[in-house]
Amino acid sequence: MIWSLVGLVLVVLFLVLTVGPLESLGWWSHQGADEVPRTVAALLAQQRDTVSSTHAHYVVYLSGIGAIGGDSVPPEELPLIEGVREALPNHCVISDVFPYSVENRGLTAQRPTARVWHWVEKARLKDPEAAVGMLVNARNAIQLFVCADRRYGPTYNIGTAQQVLEALLRNGYALGSKTPVTLIGWSGGGQIALGAVWFLASASIPVSVISLGGMLSDDIGLDRIEHLTHLYGTKDPLQRLGAILFAGRWPGAVGSPWTRAMKAGRISMIQLGPMQHNVTAHYFDPDTIAPDGRSYLQVSTDAIAAVVNGEPVAVVPVEPS
Repeated sequence: MIWSLVGLVLVVLFLVLTVGPLESLGWWSHQGADEVPRTVAALLAQQRDTVSSTHAHYVVYLSGIGAIGGDSVPPEELPLIEGVREALPNHCVISDVFPYSVENRGLTAQRPTARVWHWVEKARLKDPEAAVGMLVNARNAIQLFVCADRRYGPTYNIGTAQQVLEALLRNGYALGSKTPVTLIGWSGGGQIALGAVWFLASASIPVSVISLGGMLSDDIGLDRIEHLTHLYGTKDPLQRLGAILFAGRWPGAVGSPWTRAMKAGRISMIQLGPMQHNVTAHYFDPDTIAPDGRSYLQVSTDAIAAVVNGEPVAVVPVEPS
């Protein structure tokens, strides 16, 4: 039994690393190419009969690369999501979109590898630090890079945008109402959010993005974004990788979407404090207490709420080294 599972795990890891783009390309060839035009036609028809949205502002949370499905967010993220809901009682906060599947299909849904992901999920519930959980991170990280890739990204991102849009419509969003939407992307979810912006903005939706420790590229969505706010910790090395791995963020990339957005004032970089990406003293840590008496979890929650409300962000002072 154990060896058969080990074999399945190795097969999954191989597939994750070699055929990452094929899920979105397969979706497009078998379903998306027909589905998206129908969706667009339905949306255009709705725009002609515009009604008001049921909420004045919509917030969509996109999880980090540790997520298994829209209904299986890593436990450490749940307090932040609930905290944002409490801090924004008049906003519609949506958290059931799985950002690492163009069909919003969780890893334990009807997939050939679902058995492995069920096993991984059980192992993580017993021990959140279990090494086998890195399989989920590896699989989802590949989707992040597919999203950022200029060749495969558009196919992936139009699928994500459609899932976000369907979630908005389920919650009373009215197209044509110009009701603002803010996408909150934690870690890899930050890049996935950026990728969806181009297509959501095409539907005349004013879209802003809040990245929490995200690894961000110079995505073309920056040309249509209302505003990008990147919240980061000074001890978080992973969020720095975006500026290293993506040439469009390099200082000499004069004509890139990132440079254009920076010059236009559509990007804000806010240093939250001496936070790490994970393990200890991270963005979701309820036990590490800042000098002002707030936990790091509360600092992150307050920062997101402040950005959504257009208020100043209360950060943790960083002591000089």
